[in-house]
Amino acid sequence: MDRLANGVELLDGPLDDPVALVANLRDLTWINRHLGGIALSRRALDALLGDRRGALGLLDVGTGAADIPAALQTAEARLGRKLQVTALDSRPEVVAAALAIAPGLATRADFTFVVGDGRALPGADASQDVVHASLVLHHLAPDEALGLLREMGRLASIGVVINDLSRGRLFWLGAWLLSHSLTRSRLTRNDASLSVRRAYTRAEMEGLLARAGLRPVMTVEGFLGHRYAIAAVPIGAEHGG
Repeated sequence: MDRLANGVELLDGPLDDPVALVANLRDLTWINRHLGGIALSRRALDALLGDRRGALGLLDVGTGAADIPAALQTAEARLGRKLQVTALDSRPEVVAAALAIAPGLATRADFTFVVGDGRALPGADASQDVVHASLVLHHLAPDEALGLLREMGRLASIGVVINDLSRGRLFWLGAWLLSHSLTRSRLTRNDASLSVRRAYTRAEMEGLLARAGLRPVMTVEGFLGHRYAIAAVPIGAEHGG
């Protein structure tokens, strides 16, 4: 299956239906929890962090409902790591919807929402320990994806985690069936299978990472390979806890 280069998802357009947007973020939160999205990011993050302990900064780009960084913060605390999370999204409507779903995140310790553009991430070089992005890269054309990966690598002193869908006919069919049977939002029903057609395969993503100056140190895959997470470090950097 060739990548659909000119597809436009509803989430990329005007977000003028807050009810549908909240429902979409609830759908994605359910998918991340029950279909392995959170688990993939956690395994990749732990591969990057090794035996490090104490306070660590995590920037989550395109945070959506912020469910993954919230879950990572909780899980890492059990390992003696205090994640100081910056949850960034380019759309203020998305941040508002995330807080409608989980209002406690507004006052959660070491958890901050920021509205900003991933193509020009806020912060100095190496100002975050890890930069994470889930279900973001498939929205971008290759040159835009490369730019984002370079920005993520610029900010990350340890490395980056990319969590995204993999393109394939079986995965497209699964996404269509799931979105038309178990989800609630019209945004999800329209975008889910389209996201798979726009997604990068694992090999394509690894190629983009290499062009961005990043070297994968661990890749984990979800059920049948429908989704993957890649932990990567700057090329030439030593990796270890």
